[in-house]
Amino acid sequence: MIRAVVFDVGECLVDETREYGTWADWLGVPRHTFASMFGAVIAQGRDYRDVFQEFQPGFNLYEQREKRASAGQPEHFGEDDLYPDVRPALAELRAAGLWLGIAGNQTVRAGRILRELFTKDVDLIGTSDDWGASKPDPAFFVRVAEVVPHEPGEILYVGDRVDNDLRPAVAAGMPTALVRRGPWATIQWNNEEAKRLPTFRVESLLELPALITAFNEREHSPS
Repeated sequence: MIRAVVFDVGECLVDETREYGTWADWLGVPRHTFASMFGAVIAQGRDYRDVFQEFQPGFNLYEQREKRASAGQPEHFGEDDLYPDVRPALAELRAAGLWLGIAGNQTVRAGRILRELFTKDVDLIGTSDDWGASKPDPAFFVRVAEVVPHEPGEILYVGDRVDNDLRPAVAAGMPTALVRRGPWATIQWNNEEAKRLPTFRVESLLELPALITAFNEREHSPS
């Protein structure tokens, strides 16, 4: 039975189009060129941070984040960057009595923004910087299991990536949902793991309440 739902952040709750556009600007690269290289790197199964290396060898993402902040151009996202199904989906899931959390690979600064946006909507917000572990490290999902007041098999982890989200969450004993949006899910959608691993494959987070209800009813139906 699914009793809790924990969401990834980037391309699950937050549309990162604007953010990656600002990185292209910071690098002095045309946005469409940056986006094309981004897609190519993902399709090759490489780490997305390799994109920055293609344009600026030796690029240190952490250092550049701090430089952007010092220059008055910090990474930022807000209400306008949320996918339109996020608020109604959270409301429906909450009304259904599910425990809700947000946990993703995010900086301390992003964690503060998430808390400003979602503290009233979810039970917990955790980030990789908070926990000292980043996906796909199994330690990240150990931490998720520790902070959610339910068993791993009762925690649905929702994300947009096979490599960072589904694979390690399933290894941790969690059911998963793959949402089809953003570059990773779009590129990975038809591969074998994307079809086999998730409990649910959805085009919108608004599909989750009904899917979870049906799943829980099946779990409790007589065999």
